Amino acid sequence: MTAPESAAEQAAHLNALALDPIDLGIIIVYFLAVLGIGLWIGRNTKGGDDLFLAGRSLGWIAIGFSLFASNISSTTLIGLVGSAYDGGLFISNYEWMATVVLVFFVLFYVPIFLRSRISTIPEFLERRFGRNSRRYFSGLTIITNILVDTAGSLYAGAVVLQLFFPALDMWTTCVVLAVIAGIYTAAGGLAAVVYTDVIQAVVLLLGSCLMTYFVFAHPAIDFSWAALTEGVGDPSKFSVFSPEHHPLSDPRLPWLGTLIGVPILGFYFWVTNQYIVQSVLGAKSVDDARWGALLGGLLKLPVLFIMVLPGLAFSIIWAQDNPGVALEADKVFPHMVTSLLPVGVIGLVLAGLIAAIMSSIDSTLNSASALITLDFVKPAKPDLSEAEVLKVGRISMFAIMVVSALWAPQIANFDGLFKYIQEMLAYMVPPVTVLFLLGVFWRAGTGKGALTTLMGGHAVAVFLFLADKGFLTDGEPLWGTPIHFTLVAGIVFGASLLIYIATAHWGATKTDDE
Repeated sequence: MTAPESAAEQAAHLNALALDPIDLGIIIVYFLAVLGIGLWIGRNTKGGDDLFLAGRSLGWIAIGFSLFASNISSTTLIGLVGSAYDGGLFISNYEWMATVVLVFFVLFYVPIFLRSRISTIPEFLERRFGRNSRRYFSGLTIITNILVDTAGSLYAGAVVLQLFFPALDMWTTCVVLAVIAGIYTAAGGLAAVVYTDVIQAVVLLLGSCLMTYFVFAHPAIDFSWAALTEGVGDPSKFSVFSPEHHPLSDPRLPWLGTLIGVPILGFYFWVTNQYIVQSVLGAKSVDDARWGALLGGLLKLPVLFIMVLPGLAFSIIWAQDNPGVALEADKVFPHMVTSLLPVGVIGLVLAGLIAAIMSSIDSTLNSASALITLDFVKPAKPDLSEAEVLKVGRISMFAIMVVSALWAPQIANFDGLFKYIQEMLAYMVPPVTVLFLLGVFWRAGTGKGALTTLMGGHAVAVFLFLADKGFLTDGEPLWGTPIHFTLVAGIVFGASLLIYIATAHWGATKTDDE
């Protein structure tokens, strides 16, 4: 009988997972299939409209699955499971809130965006406030797409692949992932992104359901609420709200932050984020766009049960099988896969994870390239032909791939992948949400006022960041206790709202012929 491993020996295995050749074969076949489908679709990509909007020909089913796949990226999947493992079900607040925001998006914004025939979301700001606001927001979106969305997905994919192939270094892995996604995205454009996303969404959902089954089929899990609560050892982990905590001081997610900050971040992500909304802009009709967005929201509802709850339950399994061994949040999902699943199923579930990686990378590459090409290059050179627009778009994709791959390894210096993404957005996006909300629901507002709102809101955000991270003192927050990022989003939003109202009549209102 083999002696049980010591805690040190178990810890040494945390960075050395192994794949069976069958599982590896499934993953390789999946990679080649997605690449081949993307290149095949690319045969019909003839110009910029095909590259960035799929010729405005997308149906509602493709849009819905693409929204889901682009959102449930590797960063979200690994982040959701890891956050649930560490902190509990609170992380699901981001998921159900998305459905609420999407209904709001369908009712008020989809008709405006589709009937105005805009090609990028920042273009709406130009029509409402003027060119300066469009360029400012477009530049901001390019930065978030590259440093937050694309780099985050590359980092998450590299973390997982390094567990199975320890010889791989972070930068090389990020480059390989970016190149593979970039090849079929540059060839097929948005159509390739959307139709490969449909396949990837199905694989992702199937893989997550299989994972959920094997987690709750484990002998350590007694599938009853009382047993789960006792096994986890902290009943508060099963609450999506924590009313017993102070509304400002809960380190996981203050309930005041859930009510204020999470909707602000959700509004940015689902209504104004180019890489999410781009598939909606490519719809062949307003009805297809609406039904597609609603389908995407419907697919978000089971996430609590097939991604979040299994991550929390796995903490019971890990504690029983590996006593005294800590597991980092970002490594929970791959260890769930290898410790619970049989050969063959491991390959399918990891193909689902790779699907999440690829669907996020391809969407962000396409959207950031669209912003660079349509918001900056084409306005400066309006005589560009469709073929030239296509060339510029593909060149910009290559540049984005390089920058994202260079930045991705730096994410390891932050406290968890999901927190990194949300915290970055909390400082950057609230001023944008103010413009899109008041710009639609209030007639007042000028170009000068809008630009002042963006710049003033970000000035407040920079001050909060420097003060909260201790740059203005000796390493401690200026106010003693760090502010949770969801509350930061609320503060920056409130400041931006006041600036917009104060400057609403500063300068002339933009007319239709400007």
